[in-house]
Amino acid sequence: MSYQVLARKWRPRTFQEVVGQDHVVRTLSNALNEQRLHHAFLFTGTRGVGKTTIARILAKALNCESGVTATPCGVCAACREIDEGRFVDLLEVDAASRTGVDDTRELLENVPYAPVRGRYKVYLIDEVHMFSRSSFNALLKTLEEPPPHVKFLLATTDPQRLPVTVLSRCLQFNLKSVPTGLIAKHLGTLLEREAIPHEIPAVRLLARAGMGSVRDALSLLDQAIAFGNGQVNLQEVNAMLGTLDQGRVLTLLEALAAGDAGDLIHAAAELEQTAPDYMAVLAELTTLLQHMALLQLVPDHTDEEWDDPERMRRLAAKISPEDVQLFYQIALLGRRDLPLVPEPGSGFEMILLRMLCFRPGEIEPVSVAPSRPRAASLNEAQATPKPDVQTPAPATIRSAAAQPRPAPRQTEDDSPVLIPAWDVLVDQLQLTGMAQQLALNCTLQRQEDQALHLLLAPAYAQTRTRNAEERLRTALQDHFGKPLRLHIRIGEAAEATPAERLDQQRTERRNTAWEAINNDPNVQALRDTFGAQVKPDSLSLDDE
Repeated sequence: MSYQVLARKWRPRTFQEVVGQDHVVRTLSNALNEQRLHHAFLFTGTRGVGKTTIARILAKALNCESGVTATPCGVCAACREIDEGRFVDLLEVDAASRTGVDDTRELLENVPYAPVRGRYKVYLIDEVHMFSRSSFNALLKTLEEPPPHVKFLLATTDPQRLPVTVLSRCLQFNLKSVPTGLIAKHLGTLLEREAIPHEIPAVRLLARAGMGSVRDALSLLDQAIAFGNGQVNLQEVNAMLGTLDQGRVLTLLEALAAGDAGDLIHAAAELEQTAPDYMAVLAELTTLLQHMALLQLVPDHTDEEWDDPERMRRLAAKISPEDVQLFYQIALLGRRDLPLVPEPGSGFEMILLRMLCFRPGEIEPVSVAPSRPRAASLNEAQATPKPDVQTPAPATIRSAAAQPRPAPRQTEDDSPVLIPAWDVLVDQLQLTGMAQQLALNCTLQRQEDQALHLLLAPAYAQTRTRNAEERLRTALQDHFGKPLRLHIRIGEAAEATPAERLDQQRTERRNTAWEAINNDPNVQALRDTFGAQVKPDSLSLDDE
């Protein structure tokens, strides 16, 4: 006897055996049990999700000799003939090969005649979107008002190409892609029935490769059984699919978590020996990072796709949530940029190095040369009466910025520096770019020895980059002549930041200028005589 592929041998024969389409099965079962039967059904969905299979089961339920039921007996002549594809009153048509209007008219010629054997004459038209416009027009009237003994079952992977006149005459069922877990469970059940040795991770990998299609997964399972000489194991399935062992990706993540560039490059070099598809590697990397992010927020979470759950949990505890999000974003951007690189292996290494280099972390202070001048000590500063610091006007800040930076004062000890007013200090530092924005949107919270604690406004969290923090800390060290540590956290401050104060002062100046213009006699005369208007956006201040 010739071999029958698994997709045909184990095709569902009843609604209960259909995988992952409970919403469709429930609706059809209720309609059959209550005898509320529409004359035209449209099944849509991607390939291999059960459109034709459900249509055949429905045809069997309509023509079972025990009566119209959601649970056909499967043993009567009508059920057996439908399962074997030789029931005379079930007409299966491939619309892709019969697109012409003449073919459609020939098909519909026998519609008025009663069925030969069954209760209903069933027309099952697969890939119905391939019909031409003339064919749809020929079908339309019959589809709207068929004889009571005729049922139309239409299936398509592209319902957008069907005329709305056809869609409106059908009861439409949208079949969804089957979840990987359900496909893996179904494959495992079939392998047990076939008594084929198998490994659970290999079955899950085949289910993932099916990408929501049960038929594709079963075809891959047939191939895996032949490739493994009657067995299904992970190593051979990986070799057959050209996929990557999940453990190798976890090794890369472990090197990233440890921050060891040597181990990271070594792991990438070992990976290169397998000639992988680096796009697939990045896809697997993003998938594992997404699972880790979920695991960090929901510690009890588990997933059947994990080959080594304990290793995943250890990594999720070792990598910070910030690093997980950073690695995920860099991997996504890497998938976009990888086709542009001259050599995929080197491009993949650069993506890994980005993950390693851009990790956020506390900046260690650098040593200061002995010959560098030192700022005044805290004792000297405290001995001098502290003036009442007022918020400087923008003009004052600009004039101070235009002057050369004063030379740091000499000191003989390493006492902490005193910061009298953060606004004034930021202006004296003469920063530019992202470092300036970081400083302007911070407030000084406290000072501990030679450490400054700043609070950054949440709206400007993106300015807190490694380079910006390093430039700000270096500028502070140059200004005071002391090694300083900088601690920045994000949060709402009780006092206004320098940027907010400058905005407030700029707004007050703009309002004052606006009032002066509106009250000017010449402007009023122009309004009265010519109907002139003053546009608010035409007002420009010197510092804008």
